[in-house]
Amino acid sequence: MQTSASWGRNAAAVGLVLAASVFGAAAQTTAPDVPDVLARVGARVAEYYKRVQNIVCYEKSVVQPVSNMTSFSPGGFARTTESELRIESEAKDDGAPSEATVVRRLLKVNGRVPRERDKTDAAGCTDPNPLSPEPLAFLLPSNQADYRFAFAGYGKGKDANALIFEFLSPGTRGDGKLIEDPNGHRDCWSWELPAAMKGRVWVDATTFDVLRVEEHMTGPGTLRVTLEQQRKHSLPEWITIERYDKTIRLKMASFKDPDETMLLPESIESLILVRNGLQSIRKEQRFTEYRRFLTGGRIVK
Repeated sequence: MQTSASWGRNAAAVGLVLAASVFGAAAQTTAPDVPDVLARVGARVAEYYKRVQNIVCYEKSVVQPVSNMTSFSPGGFARTTESELRIESEAKDDGAPSEATVVRRLLKVNGRVPRERDKTDAAGCTDPNPLSPEPLAFLLPSNQADYRFAFAGYGKGKDANALIFEFLSPGTRGDGKLIEDPNGHRDCWSWELPAAMKGRVWVDATTFDVLRVEEHMTGPGTLRVTLEQQRKHSLPEWITIERYDKTIRLKMASFKDPDETMLLPESIESLILVRNGLQSIRKEQRFTEYRRFLTGGRIVK
């Protein structure tokens, strides 16, 4: 699984190449047919990508530096960005959707119109990338073979109609590495890290829509810093990523003319804790004001 966030020395761009780890199967005596359910989930995600390409929404992203790795207390001023967002997905030769991409148009930075210097200023390192992978793409039929899934049980309370599945990300080997930010922000980095990652997916038992996704790094990971990077940026030889958590929640959105309801992302919350060298952060993304483009350029909420 490829996942991404943003932060750096004061803030840095992050790219995780996640490795596999062992997780426990759920103790259920009446488990559903896992391959059948996953096939239905994959079909729903593929249908979602076809339908969502006619939809745009408003995204508000708040990034808060973290100073204490136990209490997660604030370590500075939060940065807020507001963007218009849409999803693009090109069809493969067989008509199935390929990896979907989130496309953003930045509208405001801390309540003001973006300035030219925001494109390279170090403070902008935490801003969402203009282009980024869509987080449900790993559930597409063409991608499921790269993961291990197991039934983990049934939901409770408001999630009583949900099936829960554990998943295991594909593994890689080798040292993690630090890379200068490709977006051009100063003192900002992207990185690749072999890291053990596991998670859970909540699926509606009737419609097979995805309701929630949670993923977690199962243990610390280390990045090797080159001698040139150490000298140029006063960084340590090794940087330790202590924790990476992400939760995606979806909600029903209604549209008119024609009448339609669709399950769409409501929020993404992430936490990245770094022991040394880079800044730990908490990040929250909220998605609102969904509206649909119709033929002729009409917009319907």
